[in-house]
Amino acid sequence: MRGYALVRNPGPRLAEGIVTHVERQPVDYELGLEQHAGYVSALREAGWDPVNVPSADDLPDAVFVEDAVVVCGRLAVLTRPGAPERRPEVGSVAGTARELGLGIAEIEAPGTLDGGDVLQNGEIVYVGRSARTNDAGIAQLAARLPDRRVTPVELRGVLHLKSAVTALPDGTLIGDPACVDLPDMLEPLEEAGSHVVVLAEDTVLMAASAPRTRHMLEKRGLNVISVDISEFEKLEGCVTCLSVLIR
Repeated sequence: MRGYALVRNPGPRLAEGIVTHVERQPVDYELGLEQHAGYVSALREAGWDPVNVPSADDLPDAVFVEDAVVVCGRLAVLTRPGAPERRPEVGSVAGTARELGLGIAEIEAPGTLDGGDVLQNGEIVYVGRSARTNDAGIAQLAARLPDRRVTPVELRGVLHLKSAVTALPDGTLIGDPACVDLPDMLEPLEEAGSHVVVLAEDTVLMAASAPRTRHMLEKRGLNVISVDISEFEKLEGCVTCLSVLIR
């Protein structure tokens, strides 16, 4: 196995999840369950060992487990989500991180930090300054990661940093220049093409809603695993939101 992948099953209140920059659409919970199972299977088939964080059926957004913790090496930084109703998600994620033997650090008030705003790319950690992540949260993250270069990033019209940009295995950033200003970004051919999860040195996971970007990345020599996450995209979710990889 390459490592662990923290995941959490969607709860029955999934359709009540917060939406900020998109119009609310009906969410098919049963289809969401099937899609999540397919996502987890893709991680497993790529060599990752899925670890289920305890269910949180009363917390609609809890399936987006990435927002509750930032894992850097063997340190789990427990976040303090910017949406107060999401803060109860963190405790069960913390318990799972401890069971896996990770060291624990925390973001404390008045700091707020969502894991979806944190993009690790080599020694650089980009952090989106967003409605969910404030300057105090960014400063605390920098203090907890003294060996990394934490770099704040301004955002336009997106929920999280990783809603706008992620990184390919070779460190190339792929993102939407309308939403974020970062140097030397590869521009995707669909909005969902900005979102990749690096599974191996030559393999990424991305949404089925970005077929042209998938083809573009395959032409660059990457193996692209595609998964349908349409019900989570309706809630501003993407492939990064649904797991936390622990290498």
